[in-house]
Order: sequence, then C-alpha cells, then structure tokens
Amino acid sequence: MEPLSRFLSPKAIAVIGGGTWCESVVRQCRETGFSGPIWPVHPKKSEVGGLPAYPDLSSLPGVPDAAFIGVNRELSVQIAGELSAMGCGGAVCFAAGFSEAVSELVDGDDLQEQLVAAAGNMRILGPNCYGMVNALDGVALWPDRHGMSPVESGVAVIGQSSNVLINLTMQRRGLPLAAVVAAGNQAQTSMADLGIALLEDPRITALGLHIEGISDLPAFEGLARRAQELGKPIVALKVGASQQAQEAAISHTASLTGSDAGARALLRRLGMAQVATPSELVETLKLLHVTGGLSSARIASASCSGGEASLMADMGEVVGVEFPTLDDTQKFALRAALGPKVALANPLDYNTYIWGDEAALEATFTGLCDADLALGCVVIDYPRDDRFAAPDYDQVLRAVARTRHTTGTPMALVSLLAEGLPEPVAARALELGITPLCGMGEALRAIGAAAQVGMRSEGDNQPTEPVLMPINGHGATRIYPEAEAKALLAAAGIRVPKSDRADCAETAGACASAIGFPVVLKGEGIAHKTEAGAVVLNLDCRAAVMEAAAGMPAQSFLVEEMITGTVAELLIGVTRDPAHGFVLTLGLGGILTELIRDTASLLIPASREEVRGALTGLRSGALLTGYRGRPAADMEAVLDTIMAVQELVRTHADSLHEIEINPLICRASGVVAADALIRMGERQ
Repeated sequence: MEPLSRFLSPKAIAVIGGGTWCESVVRQCRETGFSGPIWPVHPKKSEVGGLPAYPDLSSLPGVPDAAFIGVNRELSVQIAGELSAMGCGGAVCFAAGFSEAVSELVDGDDLQEQLVAAAGNMRILGPNCYGMVNALDGVALWPDRHGMSPVESGVAVIGQSSNVLINLTMQRRGLPLAAVVAAGNQAQTSMADLGIALLEDPRITALGLHIEGISDLPAFEGLARRAQELGKPIVALKVGASQQAQEAAISHTASLTGSDAGARALLRRLGMAQVATPSELVETLKLLHVTGGLSSARIASASCSGGEASLMADMGEVVGVEFPTLDDTQKFALRAALGPKVALANPLDYNTYIWGDEAALEATFTGLCDADLALGCVVIDYPRDDRFAAPDYDQVLRAVARTRHTTGTPMALVSLLAEGLPEPVAARALELGITPLCGMGEALRAIGAAAQVGMRSEGDNQPTEPVLMPINGHGATRIYPEAEAKALLAAAGIRVPKSDRADCAETAGACASAIGFPVVLKGEGIAHKTEAGAVVLNLDCRAAVMEAAAGMPAQSFLVEEMITGTVAELLIGVTRDPAHGFVLTLGLGGILTELIRDTASLLIPASREEVRGALTGLRSGALLTGYRGRPAADMEAVLDTIMAVQELVRTHADSLHEIEINPLICRASGVVAADALIRMGERQ
C-alpha cells in the first residue's frame, strides 16, 4: 500500500472532472499556496479553474502524487483504477452513493467494494468526502471554501462530516490548524490510518477527531499506541449512538449504560481526551498544541475582578479543576507585590491597584504561579477593537509571557466570553508560548480534558490486552431464569445463596424449611422483581413463605437463604456493544440503582487495578472502605467476583448479550450475588 505521506504532502496533483467543484479544487490549491504542478483532466474542456486541461490521464506530463476524483460514482471507480495503474499515490473520491446510501441505492455496497478493488495499492480517501487541506504544504484537495492559513506547525483534525470540518476551519480563536481531513466512508483508508500518518509528521503537534462511529476498533487501538509512542495527544468529539443502546433495556445495566458509555470507556482506555462540543475541541487542541497535555488539573487563576474569580472557582469545581490553597511562599510574594489591601486566595482577585504597572503585574503572576501547578491562568477580556485601543491590556500579555519564562509554569489567557480574545491577540499569545483560551466555560473544560491526556501519558500505560470484541454467534437469545443464571455464576466461582425452586406455595414452604430461616422468596420469570411485587425478604417461617407465594404474580418461585451482614450493595453489569466490545458497568446496587445513577463503565478486559480504581472513584465508594466507622467490605472478594464475571464473558463471547448481578451483597467477609439476570444466545 502506498504511504499516506505521499498523498498528504504531494509534489504534483491531478484534478479529474470539469464541474464547479473541480474548478474550486484548482483555485483552492493555488490560493492555499501549493507551488507544484496541478493537472486538470477533462475530455472536452480546454481549461478548468484557469489552468489548461488534459483530455485524459494518459496525456499527463507525469504521475500525480495525489488526485481529486470529481466525477459520478460509476466513473469514479474507473478513474480510480486508471490512477492506480499509472502509480498515483492516492485519490479523494468525492462522489456519494456508495455504502452510506444503501437504503436508497441497493448497489451502494457493491460499488464501494469495486472502488476499493480498482484502487489496489493506491490510497483512496472516502468515498463521499470533501478531501483534505494541508496548510503545512499548501495543499487543498478540497472543493469548497476553507479558513486555513499557512502554518509551520500545528494540530490536525480528522472528521466524518465535511461540513463540520469546514466550520472548524473558520474558527477565529487562534487555533493553528495544520491539516483537516474528511474520512468519508473509510472504504479503504480509515480514520486511524490517517491519524497515524498525520502524527508521524513532526510538524503536527496534536490530533483532534470528530467521530460519528468507530468501525475498526483494533485500528483505533493501534492509533492510540502510536500516539503514545510519539508522545502526541489526541482529543475526540464523539457523537452518535450505538445500535446496541437502542435495544429494549431489560436490565438496570442497559438503561444506565446509555448509548455512549462504550465509546466513553473506549476513549478513556485508549488515553484519548473526550469533549462535548466543537468549541471545547478547539480550546483543548490549543492547550495540547502549546503544552502537550497537563500534568494534573491543579491550576492557579488571577483576575482583577472578584466576580471573575468566583466564576472560575464555581465553574472549575463542576468540571473537576482544582485551585490549590496558597502556600506561604506564594503569600509572601503576593503580599509584596499587591500590598495589604488585597485578600490573598486562589483564584486570586488582584484588584486594580496595580493595573498599568507592568512590573507589578509580572511580580503578581510570578508569585502566584511559582508553585507545583499544571497551569497558570490570567483572566482578561480585551475591549472591542473597533471602538477602543487597549495598550494597557497588552501589558498583561507581556507580564504573563515573562511569568512563563521565569517560573517554567505553562500559562494561559482566559476570557470570560469567547470574543474577549480577538484573533490577533490569540495569535500573539501563541507566538509567546501562551495558550489563549476563549470563553471561561470552554477553557475550564479544556483544562480538564488536557489533564486527562497529560496524566495518562505520564502515569498509566495503556492496557496491554486488546478490547474483547463480541464474536458473532448463532441462535435466538433468551433470558435465563434466575436459578439457571445463578448456576452459571456458581460454575464460574461466584458465590450465590443456597436456593431451591418451587412450583407452588406449599412446595415453597417446604423448600424454605429445608434451607433454614430466614429466607427470601422470589417470583420467577420477572425481570424487575421489586417493582412487580415479586420479591419478599426476611420470611421467618413456613406459613409466611406460603402466604407470600400465594400473593405473588408468578407461577413458580425461587426460595433462597437470606443474606445478612450487608456492608454495601453493588451492581455488576455487562452489555454487548458491537462497536466497542463488552461494557462492564459497576455502581451502587439495590433498588436505588437507577435513581442514584452512581456508576462507572470500563471495557473488558479491565485489570484488577482498573476495577479497583473505578469502584473507589464512585460517589458511594466510601461504603466499601468503611464509611463513618462502619465496617469495610471485603474488597478482595469484590474484585475476585468482578474478575470472574469478566472471565465468564470471555468464555461466552460468541453468545452472551447481557449479564447483571444486582445486588452483589458485600460483607466484611465475602460477597454474595443475591440476584442475577443473564441474556444469552442459544448455541447451535
């Protein structure tokens, strides 16, 4: 296969087609600064986009490194074959009507396969995409406007929506965009392939991804490994919902997991930061471009307004940003710079006493940021440049730059509103090694995202095992009766209550006597037993058991020993996610599971330490370690059970759809799976 570097940084370009889109490609390439030859190809037109056209590919004076195929879908396949035969490095397939349109065009999949076969070893981008813009080398195989300017280094963004990419190029926030690439259908060249090729360019500092769906999970794992090897961070804006999440939720786990839990767990596992909005993507990429990632979420903030200081504190707390208390060294330096009238705190309101005094500003910022911090922030909004000149505001910028040089602490300007840092100011800040963060909310979320990346790169290594992907099994799925489900758990080494089944109230009473009181009575064939009145606890005699059975909406029953000594109740759930693997959900269990929604999701296989971290990170995690003098749960037994569940999933990866243990009763010594649900396909 041709190296993507040849396609992404071509020396000669061919544009095949003569419509408006192809004319725009020719113009965009010239306007972006491409200095190599551009060869339009059209059988009838003498020129395209102001350049002389060649009647066919065989007439070209050389072999193009990259081409833009701007003809209809059937002809695109033919042209791809001709380009490949002549040794072209890669081509953008602009046409639509391939696999993305199978609901409208029955031959869409077949035609896409023909396109890939015709391309052979030549790279194909798309189909159904705009192409790419490389501002490092002045290349624009792109049939529309874009807002990029030449840069010597910067970030790359890959997306599955050409229009989203166009809009990102129009940002005025100072983001140095080095390349944007539309992946389209990813028929041959995947987002992961493109990401690796871009990150291997030493001029690319970080990578942003706009993801609508992940079709090749092992390739994404390869991208994450290569990014870590290169020490370059990745941030993703993930949208869309998996098919699995749209299935009827028969368990608490399925309803809690939601449509994007698998994707979130995957991105965390791979060390990729995740953001929620395009603005956050832009701000995070700026921070990653300048810093490569933050070592923690510990920051300091300075502003000349108490209101702004309070907003930083409140908004930072929501997203997990920390403002460490000032130490004695910081207080001494700040008092010397600010005098006795300013209250010293972090975030700091340095007031306006020193406004216009550049040396005092520098002393203040230096005193505040000369500590163990991941980032120093100075809040400032420039006045409207169409109405005011603001030379005194530039004093703040210069003071921040000298603070970075003196302390070695990464520094950022943060504006309250996005327009508070105009593009020229943002550009000057970047030249000085300062990150301009536009909009306080986006800035703080970007800091949190950059800390995720930085802490991962400095600490944890990525999991050594690949994600366990579901294997295509056979047969219809069925929900196992609770007794059968628990038998499967017991065979996997998971402790379950002593139990027996009964088909009538009288037999239930006899079973209870044999097990020993107190007991629990459950009606079989009901998923949410508590809500249906199909579970009764603490039955202490045979008559009580028979009476409870007579009043239940069930035809058969499960009689179990009553588990006592509960320290905490957990939920352990696994759902099958075709796109992301098996999602392991851990959280507060019992009847309040969905009300409290205190859960964490991991992908299988998760290590024992990852599982431990997920459990202790729950809001209710303190219940496991001994809350307010209560006994601690047997954490090792909890972990043993979760690891056994994962092994059970691995064994049945071809047929398992869902497992839920809720609750797992955690005691000071040992744990017991008190209730279980399993949905699995029938093996042929």
